[in-house]
Amino acid sequence: MSGTAQENIEWTLKVGDQIERKKLHSTFGGRTQGGIGPSAKTPNVFIFTDPVAGERHGYYDDWMPDGRFHYSGEGQYGDQRMLSGNASILNHQAEGRALRVFQGARGVITYRGEFVVDQENPWYSADAPETNDGPLRKVIVFRLKPVDAIPQAPTTKLGRLLGTEPNQVDELPLERNETERTFVNPNREAYEADRKEARLVKSFAEYLTSHGHPSGRQRILPPGESRPLFTDLHSKHLGLLVEAKGSVTRESVRMAIGQLADYGRFVDHSIRAILLPSMPREDLLVLAETQGCAVIWPADNGFVSTDLKALP
Repeated sequence: MSGTAQENIEWTLKVGDQIERKKLHSTFGGRTQGGIGPSAKTPNVFIFTDPVAGERHGYYDDWMPDGRFHYSGEGQYGDQRMLSGNASILNHQAEGRALRVFQGARGVITYRGEFVVDQENPWYSADAPETNDGPLRKVIVFRLKPVDAIPQAPTTKLGRLLGTEPNQVDELPLERNETERTFVNPNREAYEADRKEARLVKSFAEYLTSHGHPSGRQRILPPGESRPLFTDLHSKHLGLLVEAKGSVTRESVRMAIGQLADYGRFVDHSIRAILLPSMPREDLLVLAETQGCAVIWPADNGFVSTDLKALP
C-alpha cells in the first residue's frame, strides 16, 4: 500500500444495504466519480456497476455461470491497460485493500458485497466498443470471487447464454436474429449494409430450400472466449459455409475471407463461399479464389457462383 495514513474506520455496510454515494465517500473515502474508486482514507477499493446500462454497450458486468462476478475495467478509449483503477483491482490483496462492489453509479447505490480477485484466473480480454459507439477495442474483464455475497444466477443475455448453451457449436435457425454485434456492440444501429446482408441471406436461403437444400446457422463459442461467433448460413447437404456482405468493397471481401477462416475451424464444411449483392470486380474474384473461397451473387432470378459445387 501507499504511505498515506489511513483512518481506523469500521466497515458497517452489509450485503443489500443502500447508501448515497456521496455519503459513502464522505465516510470511507474514494473517488466520487467513475466506476473504480480506490480509497486513501480506508483500506478499500470501491467498484460501481450498472449491468442494465452496461449491457446496451457490450459490457456484461454481473454474475456468470462460473460463480464469479465479472466486471469490465475502466478506460473509455483505446485498448484498456492494467493501470490506475484497473491495477488497484488486480493488486488489492497485495495492497491490503478490500474490494467492495456496489450496484449503481450515482445517487442511492446498493452494496453487493466484498469480493477478491480470482487468483487462478484473475482477468481476461474481451471486445467492446469505445464510448459513444466508437471502434471496437480490447477491454479487461475481472473475475471476482465473492467473500460474503451469495453467487446469483446470470441475468445478462450473455450470462444466460453461457449458462444454458455450453456446447462449442450450436445449431440455430436462420430466423434467430442474434449476431456477433448482439454481444459486442448491441447499441449500434444497423447500417444499410447490415440490412442488405440480412435480405441477401434470406433470399439465398429460400433459393437453396426451393432446390431441396435446407440451411441454418451456427453459434460458436471458441475455447477460452467469452463472446459467441455466428455464421451467416450453413448448408449441411452441400457442405457449404457462407459469409454474406452487404457491399462489394475490398474491405468487405477481406473481412469475409477472415471470418470464413475463423468459423471454418469449428464448422464441418467442404466449400467456403462469400455471398455478395452483385458481381465484384475481377481482382476481388482472384483474391477470393487464392484464399479458397467461392463467390456467389444474385443473377437472373437465381444465383451464380465461381464454384459450381456451391450451388444446387
